[in-house]
Amino acid sequence: MFGIEASTLDLNCGLGTLTALTRRVAAEALAGLHEVPIDPERRCYRRLSSDDGFDVWLIGWATGQATELHDHGDSLGALTVVSGSLSERRWAPHRGGIRVRALRAGRSQGFRVGHVHDVVNLSSISAVSVHAYSPPLTVMSYYEVDAAAAALRRVRTTPYGLPG
Repeated sequence: MFGIEASTLDLNCGLGTLTALTRRVAAEALAGLHEVPIDPERRCYRRLSSDDGFDVWLIGWATGQATELHDHGDSLGALTVVSGSLSERRWAPHRGGIRVRALRAGRSQGFRVGHVHDVVNLSSISAVSVHAYSPPLTVMSYYEVDAAAAALRRVRTTPYGLPG
């Protein structure tokens, strides 16, 4: 599946495996094997695969579309930008709070359990990204930054996982 032998995608997918998976699916998307609709009204996402060990999502981002600041529950994650560019704001309390990094086409990023971030398309052109999670997403929590306390405040938790 997706150019990776099934035996490498077990219940213990690590960041390296997830990142390799997102890169391979990104190459398939570039080759036209996965259609991604871009909707200017809402972010579009499509689950390409899911089993007990991982799930893979393809996301289309129109200009200005974003997630909220969130985590991925007990899942590791990785993403690869297929086309366009995205900006990631991530919580890094040891580095002074929110940090920002650019994610351009071809760039991959892995994230451990507890990683809190949001992603936005600040570019004037649409973007496409591939996301993989292990175990599959089952819960996500959303946060606000409490600047006075230099801390995060959880505002809600959803009992299902949609990519972010």
